Amino acid sequence: MLPASDKSMPSENINRDPRIYLAAERTFLAWIRTGLALMAFGFVVARFGLFLREIEASRGASHIEPSTLSLPLGVGLVLIGVMANILASWRHVRYIRELNQGLPAVGRPSRLAIAFALILAAVGLAMAFYLSTMKADNPSLHAIYKEAASMKTGDGIISRPSKYSVPDTLDLLETILRAKGVSVFARVDHSKEAEKVGMQMPPTQLLIFGNAKAGTPVMLVAPTAAIDLPLKALAWQDSDGKVWLSYNDPKYLEQRFGLTDDEVKTIAGAGSLIEQALD
Repeated sequence: MLPASDKSMPSENINRDPRIYLAAERTFLAWIRTGLALMAFGFVVARFGLFLREIEASRGASHIEPSTLSLPLGVGLVLIGVMANILASWRHVRYIRELNQGLPAVGRPSRLAIAFALILAAVGLAMAFYLSTMKADNPSLHAIYKEAASMKTGDGIISRPSKYSVPDTLDLLETILRAKGVSVFARVDHSKEAEKVGMQMPPTQLLIFGNAKAGTPVMLVAPTAAIDLPLKALAWQDSDGKVWLSYNDPKYLEQRFGLTDDEVKTIAGAGSLIEQALD
């Protein structure tokens, strides 16, 4: 309620009070921040599926399916943020024009704020529905971190998922290696050996293979490299029943023994042969 001395003050003078203009400007800046926040959050949501796939790829897995809702939801939030800034700019200009024209500044609900609140509520419901209906075989970040923490595969090991059983995976690899003239020296069935001593172990088999023409130059440069040669490929099954094919990363051997690219290139090609067994 205005003081008695101000009761006769024209409404035009009240509307031209600098505090009213400053309040309008603060409101406008708040809308800009809201629009920027929506755009940033939309980008995060849109890239969420890619983030999960990158984590899986770093672990040698590829079973995460592309997200069907993260991209449209993210793009929608970005567009809502853009629309918020445009409408807020239009609303601010109109409001300042009304003040300059001496129209009475009366309190009224913000249609813009109400509209965006309802839109964001709808988006929130869509995101909640998406998270509640994610397929069980699409692990969450929690599941990924939990699995990464419990699965110790060692440094310099490349692990790829196999769609075959452990024996079939190594059978296929052995066929490929022999067709390329690579000698197969031994095949060790660790799970079978464990069974002989009364212990249970998931299917785990090791294939030892190599080529003297490829391995000898490496051992001449670094004699202790013979501890990792001949090359090996391990097919194993994890606690979830998934089969993996693992082998030494040539880059790791290069760093371990201080080799150059030229010195390790004779054995670097083995990785491509191993990968063929996963097709």
